[in-house]
Amino acid sequence: MKRQALETEQKALEINLDDNVYGTFAEIGAGQEVARYFFQVGAAAGTIAKTMSAYDKVYSDKIYGPEASGRYVCESRLYKMLDHEYDLMDSRLQNERHGTKFFVFADTVSAINYSRTIKGDGWLGLRFQLDPDGDPNDIVLHAKMLDKDNKLQQQAIGILGVNLIYACFHYHNDPETLLQSLIDNLKDRMAIDMIRLTGPNFENVDNRWLSLMLIKHGLSDVAMFGPDGKNIHASEFLYKKNALVVRGSYRPATLVNQDMIKASWEQFRNESDVDPGKAVLLTEITLDNLCSTGDLDEKDFLDRADILNAMGQTVVISNCEAHQKLINYLADYKVNKLGLVLGVFQLLEMLNQKYIENQDGRLLASFGELFTRNVKMYVYPAMQEGNEELMTCQNLPIPEGIKFLFQHLLDSAQIVDIKDYKKEVLHIFSKDVLAKIKLDEDNWEEMVPPKVANIIKEKYLFGFPSEQLEFEY
Repeated sequence: MKRQALETEQKALEINLDDNVYGTFAEIGAGQEVARYFFQVGAAAGTIAKTMSAYDKVYSDKIYGPEASGRYVCESRLYKMLDHEYDLMDSRLQNERHGTKFFVFADTVSAINYSRTIKGDGWLGLRFQLDPDGDPNDIVLHAKMLDKDNKLQQQAIGILGVNLIYACFHYHNDPETLLQSLIDNLKDRMAIDMIRLTGPNFENVDNRWLSLMLIKHGLSDVAMFGPDGKNIHASEFLYKKNALVVRGSYRPATLVNQDMIKASWEQFRNESDVDPGKAVLLTEITLDNLCSTGDLDEKDFLDRADILNAMGQTVVISNCEAHQKLINYLADYKVNKLGLVLGVFQLLEMLNQKYIENQDGRLLASFGELFTRNVKMYVYPAMQEGNEELMTCQNLPIPEGIKFLFQHLLDSAQIVDIKDYKKEVLHIFSKDVLAKIKLDEDNWEEMVPPKVANIIKEKYLFGFPSEQLEFEY
């Protein structure tokens, strides 16, 4: 959809002048920045049923109930606000305003503090009708504020809230445009790293695709979804946990991928400084990998997502070709120990790149930024194509200029070989399996986990030729 980005005040005024849209604003933290825009532009009586800010925690708990976690800037708080305010408005006004599309906007925000120990982030949501007598939809998102000033962050939250309300009523038929419009007038001031869109008007929207769109359009470097395909946020399940991230192409997930995940996960959970009960496994696909054969193929991404979800995996989609960006992102959630899993050739490529890019005296600093005290790399071996030589960290052809650094990382166990791998599957390469799937050659099913083979055939993933399937009636 081609569109012209409107000024924030114009968006607010257009909503105010729409007689069919009416709702409540409930904001916790950082003031009532969103409602303020609608009041300031005029004609707010046509839009606003109520505004409120239950700033005091005791008062807030009396209205919305307590939070078991003790946190107020969280997803569960936002949903409690949406539930309470929408039920209240609907019960009081449904017989008074026939033909009206009701909405509730809610946010719970923590802006940057004086000591800079809080960077600024928040949860925002809208429960809204697109049909006056229809069931409502929900859009929920998490935003990280990038301004370094409290007042600027408050202003940015106000703009984002207006963008969100306007987008839901004007771009609901085009979810990609809806998403892009959220950062109108907010370039470099806001990152959106989780979004979820549900309801009767969005039953055909795959929320995993929305995560991909966040990365594609630069709204975030990292997005996540769980095994059930539901978009999730790191703050809700990674805080002070131990995390293992297994990066791969998963095109498709082969027996090698399965073995890499299983072997590294067992080794990670058995580390002396890892509590297995507080350990989380993540599988990561990077945007760079998704675009490795040309333009971004959205169906190819969803094929990979289907496979990983079927394997019970939580998936990270990122624009973090360099591991450092992912490490920095996860650092905000105080991950206790972070394990990164990669193939031995991927490790060699990373080391070579660091060596080439840092010959200006920053080599030690570059490695120090990557290998912080709580980061450890687990390296999966590989067979070189064309011969039977097994490549591990012990015989990797490291550039002469960084051999001393690499040996130090081995000696300090910040880079370790994965131990209990299955040598018998190392001859399998994803690109060969992909070619066999497209031709439906007889032995491709032997190279992937049985569950993966079944879902590829059931959903015709990765170019599996549906015309060759025989159906039984």
